[in-house]
Amino acid sequence: MAELVYPPVIIAIKTFWKYLGLKFDFQGGENLPSKGGAIICMNHIGYLDFALVGTAALPASRYIRFMAKKEIFNHKLAGPLMRGMHHISVDRENGSGSFVAALRALRAGEIIGIFPEGTVSRSFEIEDLKTGAVRLAMGSGVPIIPTAVWGSQRILTKKRKPDFKRNKYPVHVTFGEPFYVTKGSDADAAEAELRNRMLKLLDSVQSKYPDSHLGQWWAPARLGGTAITSEELRNERSKTEEIDREQKEQENG
Repeated sequence: MAELVYPPVIIAIKTFWKYLGLKFDFQGGENLPSKGGAIICMNHIGYLDFALVGTAALPASRYIRFMAKKEIFNHKLAGPLMRGMHHISVDRENGSGSFVAALRALRAGEIIGIFPEGTVSRSFEIEDLKTGAVRLAMGSGVPIIPTAVWGSQRILTKKRKPDFKRNKYPVHVTFGEPFYVTKGSDADAAEAELRNRMLKLLDSVQSKYPDSHLGQWWAPARLGGTAITSEELRNERSKTEEIDREQKEQENG
């Protein structure tokens, strides 16, 4: 397919990274296939994760087609760029269309990028995964490549003010060893295997991170940080869901 939009966007993003003065540590590029389809499954800690992982893949001469919520595609500025780079729109209310589009792209030899948690993790831990990536791997026969990104949350993440000051943070991205999920496999077991691999990879990346996690808002409690815990997040979601149910009951009289 014609690549009219991706190259200039890459130039703009690289210029932005240079302005920020980020210190990159990209590892595992040899795990990306030189050709053929693959599924990149990465943790999600900030809004720049997709661009950082995409940048880390450039030495392998591969473009990643990211799956992203349809609201981004509906944006008057971001939408044309997302479509021009052949990313895949995800409708959370009806995901069958995006699943078929991703499956078609994988079979055509594209690399698809997925955030299997489905949203930014405010605990900066890997939360529960959705099964879409595993089902795509089963249907396409391509490998899953677990991927860990760390440091991006310090720049732009959920419920924090952006920090675009120059000359600051290390950002690490590591592509793990690929593995296959055969057709007919137990989806729950495959999902557990994927999460375990992502956990181990993230732990390894965090252990090599040059800045201390102790007392930092951007670090999980497990590493001595002050971020909200996974348990607190679950309790928060439960309360929100309860309030939503009560409001719907009141509206329905």
